Amino acid sequence: MKLSLKDEHDSDDPILSVVNLIDVFLVLIAALLLSVAADPLNPYSADRVTVIRNAGQPNMEIVTREGNKIERFRAEGAAGKGKGVKAGVAYRMSDGSLVYVAD
Repeated sequence: MKLSLKDEHDSDDPILSVVNLIDVFLVLIAALLLSVAADPLNPYSADRVTVIRNAGQPNMEIVTREGNKIERFRAEGAAGKGKGVKAGVAYRMSDGSLVYVAD
C-alpha cells in the first residue's frame, strides 16, 4: 500500500505563492514606514523644524513647522508672502554667540 502524502511535492502547493506575496508586502510596508519617519516635516518628529529648498536660488523656499502650524516663505521672483533676497550669512561661534556678515 502506497501513501499519497509522500508522493506530493511542496512545489505543487499553491499556498506557497501566497506566502511569498505576504513577505513582499511586509517589506513594502516597512520601506514606506521608514520613508515616512525620515521626512523632516513628519508630524511625529521634533516640535520645531525648518527646511530650506533650493538654497541660494531665485526660487528658494523656507518651510517652518512649529507643532501643527506650517509657514512657507518664498524668495524674490516666486509667488507668495515673504518675498526677499539673501542679505548675508550668520555664523554660530564656539561660545554660542551669533555673528552676522552682510553681503
